[in-house]
Amino acid sequence: QVQLAESGGGMVQPGGSLRLSCAASVGIFINTMGWYRQAPGKERELVATITRGDTTNYADSVKGRFTISRDNAKNTVFLQMNNLKPEDTAVYYCNAKTFVSMDYWGKGTLVTVSL
Repeated sequence: QVQLAESGGGMVQPGGSLRLSCAASVGIFINTMGWYRQAPGKERELVATITRGDTTNYADSVKGRFTISRDNAKNTVFLQMNNLKPEDTAVYYCNAKTFVSMDYWGKGTLVTVSL
């Protein structure tokens, strides 16, 4: 079992920044880590992913504003979010995929972008 613990959510004004962190309890089996989000009334969507080899993938809506990174030694993935917009408001979920394609999810952390 892999347990994921997210932190860093909160409320910020438009144009502001937040940094999310997600620590995995076990890292040896994990290949890809990433962030997904779910806004009220919408389906969960991909935000960004990063492989163990640091290959990244971003949703078009966050390219140029969000940066994903990871520290393999600490089994941790980060999401730096800059120039936040009201439409970024959502619950952000950490995801980890193992080398045998098993999926693990965190409980989510709320990000609210509002005046």
